Amino acid sequence: MIKENKWKILITTLVTLLPMLAGSILWNRLPDRMPTHWNAAGEIDGWTGRAFAVFAIPGFMAAMHLFCVLCTSLDPKVRDQTKKALGLVFWMCPFMSVLLGAVTYAVALGAKLNVASVIFAATGLLFVAVGNYMPKCKRNYTIGIKVMWALEDEANWNATHRFAGKVWVVGGLLIILCAFFPSESFIWLYFSLTVLMALLPVGYSYLYYRRHGKTE
Repeated sequence: MIKENKWKILITTLVTLLPMLAGSILWNRLPDRMPTHWNAAGEIDGWTGRAFAVFAIPGFMAAMHLFCVLCTSLDPKVRDQTKKALGLVFWMCPFMSVLLGAVTYAVALGAKLNVASVIFAATGLLFVAVGNYMPKCKRNYTIGIKVMWALEDEANWNATHRFAGKVWVVGGLLIILCAFFPSESFIWLYFSLTVLMALLPVGYSYLYYRRHGKTE
């Protein structure tokens, strides 16, 4: 996988590191202490030095990106995986890195930004994208709902991921709606939706197993 996608890996890694370039360009305009963490209400509750925010955080995201790619490449079933599903592995960390860098620099430069709303909208879009690709995801050990009932039975895997795709798309759209309302009122709805999106496919996979057994 790595050899066949070396250019894609290089490009996505460079995209992950883009906040370094942006931070270097904005260096003299950025404050010495920069916000790097927000609480559930979107209020700043963590600060770091300028150098750490500009260089260490994108560097960590790039390392995480390469680690995810490496883990996926070691999956014995990765060659059977669809390109669209693999695209999620390649672009997840770059998306998060660019978003985090943009929010951090905007707030540091004085922009009046509702960070909670941005997080709602961005994660909602991410869930919708992942949900759209879930039904296309073939059985593997690194991408998808990796419970034993699905891993041991292709019919269970396919049914689970068709169901999970619908759940994640609907959940993602509801999370996007949360971005248009006061975050204090909808933060528990946001967390409840994410928990349900994680648990419902697992429960569905187990019920499918109990009803149909192992078909392989």
